[in-house]
Amino acid sequence: MGADEFGYNIKAQTFNEMEDDDFNHFSDSELVYHVRDALNSVSSGDCDSYNQLVGVMHHSKGLAPDEVALLVTSLKALSGAVSYIDISLHEALLSSIFDMNMWNYGPDVMDALLALIISLASSNGKYVESCLEMLVSSFTPPFSFIDMLKQPRGIAKKDQVLSRVHLALKHIADLVPLAPSKLCPIISRKMPIYEKEPMVVVYAENMLKLESGAIGEFVSSTMLMALMDTLIDLDVDIGWDGILHDDSSKGIFQMEIEDMDEFADYDEEDGNEFPRELSRKSLGGNSTAEKLDSLMVLTFEHLKSCEVSGRLTEVFEPLLDSFRITVLTAYKSKFAQFVMFYACALDPENCGVRFAVLLADIFACEDYPLSFRMSAVAYLASYLSRGNFLSAPLVASILKRLVDWCFEYCNRKGGDMNPTSHRLFYSGCQAIMYVLCFRMKSMIDVAWFKPHLLLIEQILKHKLSPLKVCLPSVVEEFCRQAEAAQLFTSSEEFNFNDLLESEHSRAFGGMERLDMFFPFDPCLLKKSDRFIRPHFVYWSMVRPPYDDDECISDEDVVEEELDLDVTKMSITPRNPLSYWISNGLEEPRGMPARIRPSTSPESL
Repeated sequence: MGADEFGYNIKAQTFNEMEDDDFNHFSDSELVYHVRDALNSVSSGDCDSYNQLVGVMHHSKGLAPDEVALLVTSLKALSGAVSYIDISLHEALLSSIFDMNMWNYGPDVMDALLALIISLASSNGKYVESCLEMLVSSFTPPFSFIDMLKQPRGIAKKDQVLSRVHLALKHIADLVPLAPSKLCPIISRKMPIYEKEPMVVVYAENMLKLESGAIGEFVSSTMLMALMDTLIDLDVDIGWDGILHDDSSKGIFQMEIEDMDEFADYDEEDGNEFPRELSRKSLGGNSTAEKLDSLMVLTFEHLKSCEVSGRLTEVFEPLLDSFRITVLTAYKSKFAQFVMFYACALDPENCGVRFAVLLADIFACEDYPLSFRMSAVAYLASYLSRGNFLSAPLVASILKRLVDWCFEYCNRKGGDMNPTSHRLFYSGCQAIMYVLCFRMKSMIDVAWFKPHLLLIEQILKHKLSPLKVCLPSVVEEFCRQAEAAQLFTSSEEFNFNDLLESEHSRAFGGMERLDMFFPFDPCLLKKSDRFIRPHFVYWSMVRPPYDDDECISDEDVVEEELDLDVTKMSITPRNPLSYWISNGLEEPRGMPARIRPSTSPESL
């Protein structure tokens, strides 16, 4: 007779038969012997007692006190008889045990069940993976519990279950040294990425609890990298059809700032944010984006706790590896990279510097594929431009590396303009100009960097003609600032067209459109944005040299101008930046993350 038949058709009969056998009146030792006999009898063809035992394991919902006692007693007896369990003869029993869901039982049953699971895992290596899978399955509740997770009763139940699950995982890791190495792939494989948001979030909570818990030294890196993989998977699944378009008549800086004029009449005293109803619909109603947003917030909170406990530098290493292996190669990533941004913001002197140096190293290293190097310098330019926690000397030192590389390239390479053959060079030039659009005034004030600013003029006047190839909107803004700052001896040669893109920029950007890849453009995820905003430089906060004649109050200078004092850069704008997304050209196939500002940092 099968286990399912016992579990669903004769539950009452099973209970009555075991009552008739005075099962509840056995002493502990007698009970163990009784269970051993039931297990041994299977090999001789006598399965009655065994089938009764299997049936008891199927008792789950609506148990009477006597049934709870019987189940607890049976589980305890099995713990004392694990050496008699045979993986072939007792497949139905093992299956019924591993299918038990912790969320369906009270504390007594949970404790007895976990004691049995620990005994099974430590008694025979064949059971370890099944035991771990059973525990990982308990990371998430049955669907019927989802609505309870935000209620006091549901929160209490969640704590009851998960505290026991993690304690059991620790015990198994102590008893079976190889268990953590078997646990990691199970967790990665069972990630419920396509389930409802609460299920995914609670699963990720368990991953992060493992990362910082008792067995964290064995699983920390894998948990963090697996979580980053999940963020990327969700990120690239978010479609932009009908959401994101470009206006070929406007540059990227104009697009980001012009909505500030649209809301000029908004009364700041009414609140710190623009009215949500004025915000352009971008990601509202996108369940994947909402799921990603919640996971990003969970990750940010974990990073903050690591920073408080002094572990941020430790966890940053696997994040850096994950970025290099996964994020950097995901050209359509729009949001996952902000995990790196936030970690760097929490520790600018260590994490912030490490990230910038890694990106610069990848750009300069010939061992990496061309697309990697172009993506790295795009990340670098966006990062140096947008992070208000980065000191001017650090930005200058990284810019020096880019300038030196481009200058050396000009000396080594002859020939005329060729967007396809010199893609990496043009990406480096565009990165330099883009950063200076945000940091021109502070870079001019770094005395030792001035000779390198002069080298930029020679690079831009080279026969490779980067000003004719790089994104015209970047070139335009850079040249305006350079002329106002009297950066060059002559600006006559610096002519540009007031266009968002050109055939040349499309050519050097390639199919991935890396010429238009600005990965740290304003974050469009509603909940995540509150973590990023205090550390972010919006274009509206930049005071380019040509604005020096404007009347700016001392207070505005202290709060908004970007200069050498990093504390002055660490500000939160009084109002959120209004993003803007126009209706225009269709996004090219294979285009990377290219976030354009919407009417606010509103998204979900």
